[in-house]
Amino acid sequence: MISEKLQKGQLLIAEPSILGDLSFNRSVILLAEHNEEGSVGFILNKPLDYTISDLLPEIEASFKIYNGGPVEQDNLYFIHTIPKLITNSVEISNGIYWGGDFELTKSLINDGKINKEDIRFFLGYSGWEQKQLESELESNSWIVAINTLKKEILSKSSKKFWKEKISELGGEYIIWSNAPENPGLN
Repeated sequence: MISEKLQKGQLLIAEPSILGDLSFNRSVILLAEHNEEGSVGFILNKPLDYTISDLLPEIEASFKIYNGGPVEQDNLYFIHTIPKLITNSVEISNGIYWGGDFELTKSLINDGKINKEDIRFFLGYSGWEQKQLESELESNSWIVAINTLKKEILSKSSKKFWKEKISELGGEYIIWSNAPENPGLN
């Protein structure tokens, strides 16, 4: 379902016309914050070749790390669905939370109290300055969609997620769902 008004918790689906942009081509972004100062989101469908224990050996888990976006890619961020376990987290919407007590989170993972369906880790984030995202929407870079999956989005999203979301839009988007990622290689 397409939405016109921007608000946190929505999905930004990259228009098929975003070609050659390594960060955002075929991206689905969860908008974690949107206000008059700007916007922050995390790319849900760009897994990296790292696990949490590759980056932080003190964590004994093989949770996948995702490319959250081009901003601050040397910082680790996380979203989750377990605010009762992870204190000091901020609700995005629909039972999805951002951040919280990281030391506690590490202990909970090592104790087996958090599984990979509960949490998603990102290197970097996607950020927009004041009115920048609105400008990109006006230039048809993004489709704004309601997150119909709610908190189940953490276990659902994958590399094929963009194709699924574009197909759901129907109409002229159906043809794009089967187009090659790089049309120049066609």
